[in-house]
Amino acid sequence: MILHTKVSGKGEPVVLIHQGLQTSETDFQAEKDYLQENYQVILPDLRGHGKSASDDFSDYFNDCARDLNDTLTELNIDSTHIAGSSLGALAALMFAKKYPHRVKSLVISGIIPKKPANWEEQLKEEKAMQANVLENKDAIAYFDQIHDGDWSKLLKIAVEADWYPFNETGDLTMLEVPVLFVVGEGNTNETIGAQIYPRANKNIHVAIIPFASHLVHLDQPEIYMKVVEDFLKRVEK
Repeated sequence: MILHTKVSGKGEPVVLIHQGLQTSETDFQAEKDYLQENYQVILPDLRGHGKSASDDFSDYFNDCARDLNDTLTELNIDSTHIAGSSLGALAALMFAKKYPHRVKSLVISGIIPKKPANWEEQLKEEKAMQANVLENKDAIAYFDQIHDGDWSKLLKIAVEADWYPFNETGDLTMLEVPVLFVVGEGNTNETIGAQIYPRANKNIHVAIIPFASHLVHLDQPEIYMKVVEDFLKRVEK
């Protein structure tokens, strides 16, 4: 499917992919304002988010990759830099694996390299948090406002035991483009990648951001933007 997409700025294209349950209009806004001075910034709504309404989540990450491929074709963009956070990083990673010829560089943050030993406990905690969201009238009104589709269906899928693509996040050896793995020091499940990824693939660079956790681009937006901008400039050289 062709994703609803916001485009601004001029220059080399950079795709920014939002976290789960956010949209092209609610996430990566500071980064868009910063980067659009020198780049063409492309912000799609992932399948089931924002105005990219869909009820088909049966093969979500592969579908996200195909959606992005179709969208770039529609925009006449042959290849692009791409960055994503959390769910957006998973979608970006899948896209880079399936369509490597369309990726100039990849920036990923908020992903877990390997399945934690206490994964089932984490899912139970996540289910409890999601139950609170589904009982919160203000939260429901907010998500109803920014999403055209059934966002609660996405929320429930994200706590299924096998939903997370550890087989994909655990193996980045095939990536031949420059990769920047950005991780907040506060998330121990994610910081593991700072050690294992560069050892497995010389194309992967790491930035560990202090006073940040899962959503680095929100916890430390200025540092995140500077690191990403420097990475993009080095790639272009």
